[in-house]
Amino acid sequence: MAKRNMTEARQYMSVIEVYCSDLVTPPPLPCLVQSHEMWWGTLGTVRPFPNFNSEKDAREIQTALESKASDVNTLVRILTNRNNAQRQSIAESYHNLTQKELCPALKKALSGGLEQLMLGLMMTPSQFDAHRLRQSMEGIGTDEESLLAVLCTKSPQQLKDATIAYKQEFGRYLENDLISETSKDFTKLVLAILKKEELNSKEMVDYQLIDQDVKALNDAVNGKKKDPVPWIQVLTTRDSNHLNRVLSRLEDLRGETVDKTVQSHFSGDLRLGFRTLVGSIPSIPLFLAQRLHSNIKKGSLVQGILISHSEEDLLCVRIEYRKLTNISLYSTLQKEYKGEMQQALLALCRSEDL
Repeated sequence: MAKRNMTEARQYMSVIEVYCSDLVTPPPLPCLVQSHEMWWGTLGTVRPFPNFNSEKDAREIQTALESKASDVNTLVRILTNRNNAQRQSIAESYHNLTQKELCPALKKALSGGLEQLMLGLMMTPSQFDAHRLRQSMEGIGTDEESLLAVLCTKSPQQLKDATIAYKQEFGRYLENDLISETSKDFTKLVLAILKKEELNSKEMVDYQLIDQDVKALNDAVNGKKKDPVPWIQVLTTRDSNHLNRVLSRLEDLRGETVDKTVQSHFSGDLRLGFRTLVGSIPSIPLFLAQRLHSNIKKGSLVQGILISHSEEDLLCVRIEYRKLTNISLYSTLQKEYKGEMQQALLALCRSEDL
C-alpha cells in the first residue's frame, strides 16, 4: 500500500532536480515546509525581473499597443517576464503616462484565449482566484470540478483574500453564491473548505487524534446510512501532514484506497468534492500535474494553473508532471499550442525538465 506522506528528504531531492533544470541554486531545507507563504517566490517559475523599470516597460507597451497591427510579441514578452508586483507597477506607470487604464487597452488589442491570459496576468493573485471562482459559477449550471480545483488548492489565507476580492470585483458575497449554486451536503462541504481552519496542533503528531479521526471516517461509511458529516469535519479542520497519516491508516484498515472508499459510499457532487479534496491533500503539485495531463487541450484550465501557480509552486508541478508522463510540461505545451499563446505559456512554464 503506497504511503501518502512524503519525507522531507524526498521532497528536497525533487526540488534539487527542478532547480538544476533551471540552473539556479536550491533553497535551504526550511523552504520545503508545505506552506504557501514559504513557497511564494521560492518554487515559482516567474521571479522578479532584474533591473526592472516600470516607466520603460509602460512606454514599450504603449508603443506596441499604438502600432498599426498591435505588437503582440512585445506585450507577451514583457508581461510574462515580470512578476505580479512588477505588472501592477507597469499598469500604474501606463496610467500616469497615457491617462488610460492598461487592461481595457489590452482587451482592445487582443482576442480569444490570449486576451484572457494577459488580462489574468494583470490581476492580483486574489483577484485572479476570485475571477476563477466566479467563472465556475456563471452561466447555466455550475462547473463543480473547476470550483473545487480552486478551493482545494488554496491556503486558508488565500481563500480569505479571494473572498474579499470577490466582493470588491463583483459586488457579491462568495458564500451566498456558493449556497445558491450548490445543494445539501455538497453546500456544507464547499463552505467548510472556504472557511477551512486547521484546529490540530502542527507542532506535534497527535496519535490519539489520528486514531479518533480514522475511526470517525471508517464508522461513517460502515453503517447502512452513510454519514458525510465526519468526513467534512475531519478533512476541512486538519493540516495536510495529519491528514496524510489519517488517510494512510484508513487505507490500511479498509484494504482499499481512500478514493475507492469515497466512490463506493458517496454519490453526485458530494462524491466529486470528497474525491477532489482527498486527491489534493497528499500533494497539491501532483494533483495539479494530473489535472494538466488530463486537460492539456483546455486552454482556460491550463492558463488558470500556470498563472495562479507561476510565482508559488509551478516548479514542483513541473517535476510531478515529468514523473507522471515522462514528458516535460514545457515540451507538452510546445506541442499543443502555437503562436503567441505558445510563447506566453512557455514563458510562464519557463524551461525544460530533462
